[in-house]
Amino acid sequence: MVYALLQTLSFILNIVWWIFLIMIIMSWLINFNIINTRNQFVDSVWRIINQITEPILKPIRRIVPAVGGLDLSPIIVFVIIFFLQNWIASIAVGRVL
Repeated sequence: MVYALLQTLSFILNIVWWIFLIMIIMSWLINFNIINTRNQFVDSVWRIINQITEPILKPIRRIVPAVGGLDLSPIIVFVIIFFLQNWIASIAVGRVL
């Protein structure tokens, strides 16, 4: 039972990781004008991605401001996800300190 719960949490963290990666790549493509938010499909995907990621990023952005116009909050989210996945894996194999 516990193992199934840990596997589910790990799966959810993987999904969140991919959503953040998509958000980062889309923001680059939009900023470099490779894709355009005037396209209805791109705008819809961008809005959905932002609605998912903003509640996670907003508290981090309050603590860690942008450095030279560079938003470091997604990197912090990746570090947190990495830590949580390793913690879940250590619980799954019974090596929790």
